[in-house]
Formats: sequence, structure tokens, C-alpha cells
Amino acid sequence: MTVPTRTLNSGSAIPQLGLGVWAIDPSDTQRVVEEALEIGYRHIDTAAAYGNEEGVGKAIAASGVPRGEIFVTTKLPNHEHGTDVVRDSFRASLDRLGLDAVDLYLIHWPVPSGDRYVETWQTFEELAAEGLIRSIGVSNFLPEHLERLLTEADTVPAVNQIELHPIFQQRDVVEYSRSKGIEIEGWSPLGSGKYDLAGMPGVSEAAQAHGKTPAQVVLRWHLQRDVIVFPKSTHSERLRQNFDLFDFELTNEELAAIDALDRGERIGGDPREVD
Repeated sequence: MTVPTRTLNSGSAIPQLGLGVWAIDPSDTQRVVEEALEIGYRHIDTAAAYGNEEGVGKAIAASGVPRGEIFVTTKLPNHEHGTDVVRDSFRASLDRLGLDAVDLYLIHWPVPSGDRYVETWQTFEELAAEGLIRSIGVSNFLPEHLERLLTEADTVPAVNQIELHPIFQQRDVVEYSRSKGIEIEGWSPLGSGKYDLAGMPGVSEAAQAHGKTPAQVVLRWHLQRDVIVFPKSTHSERLRQNFDLFDFELTNEELAAIDALDRGERIGGDPREVD
């Protein structure tokens, strides 16, 4: 099964569907990632803060899948912003992953209280110029943060990874990012289990109409709205279900019904406050 790709402004192609390893225990990460790669996943999203980069790297090495076929993302920790520490932090991530380069490196949060994300970004630009990172991007950036980067640095972020699910759609952030050529990635695409997907108007009807689960319907909604997603699971059946999204298509009416679920209700932290 071929997963569609999005072309980043860096020229790299990123699989639109991947596996997220947030909150996967480090002791279980290698097994889960190996299984995902066997199923057909070719996009793995991790972060230094997750504590499981090593397991991701071991899974890639053991999988037999050529490195060039796997898109690997990791992220800079919030406490390691600034020109003086970014390089060491990035090198540590590379060592844990066992890789020579990563496909995408993100500033995990802007941490405006420290006000060092612009100089951090400028170091990202240097690492990309040295060939150690193929694309650079940001996570949890609001338009105000992006605007500063675009004004004070040279490289437009390839992606902005934000909280995005039917209850919290962040249309202002999506619209602004896309207007600058920045692709949108959605974390917690299913709402992190906080919501009854089957009870959502429009979701249950679409699931019944297409013979799919509510989660598959919501993930399909993301894909058809041009969002890059990487749902997390440690269970074999769910890993397969999350990958089985390409034999059906939601109608315009079904898409609109899910669009209408937005309540502006955030699960995670506010980017203006997270430090």
C-alpha cells in the first residue's frame, strides 16, 4: 500500500501518514516501531523529550528497511534552546537514533518566556546547511511566533506541528501557516482518547456508511484536509487499522459534518505559556 506524500518547501517528500511514539514506553518502542515498519509505515515521529529515540533507532536498524525509505522526525527539548546548546542536543539525538542525519528536526515549543527560539532557529539553519538535517520545522508555533521567524531568519519552516483534532481545529494557525508555504502536521489527531469519537455527530454515520471505525474516519478526514498525521498505538490491530485508510473516501458532506465539530477546546498546553 502506497501512502500519499506531501512535498515540503525544502523539496523533500514526507509520507502523509506515520507513527507517533509519544508516550510509548522506551522498553516497548523498538517492538512497536519494528511492527509498524513491517506493516508499511515509513514515517516515524519522535522527540528527545519522549525518551525513546534509542528504541526508534534500534528498530530502524533491525527492520531491514533501507534508511532512505524511512522519514524520521525528532525534536529539540524545551530546556535546550539557544545557540550554545542546540548543537550538542541535536548530536545527542543523532547518537541515540544511531543515524547520520534526520529528515526533519523541529523546535518542540516556542517557549516565549525564554525568548530564544529565533537564535535556536538560526542554529537549525546552520545544521541544515551542513547536511545533518534535510528539513527544519517547528511545533506548536502560533502566527505571532512564525511571524518573528519569517522576519528575523532566512528559512521558512517546512512544517508546523500543532494540536489538531475535530474538537480543536486551529483554523487560524492552519491558514496562516499554509499562506507561508508551511505544511501542517497534526498531533493528537484522535483527541488522545479524551472524546467519544463514536458519539460524535457525523463520525458515527460515516463509519457506518463506509464500514470503518470512527478512528479511521477521523484520520481519513485529516488526510483529505491535507494534514500530515502520525497516530500512536502500541497494539497490533490498531496499528493496522490506523494504516488502513486508503480504500475509502469521505464525501464533501461527511467532511463538512466533522468540520462542524470544532469547539476550540485544547487538550495540550498553550504555546504562549508552555516553558
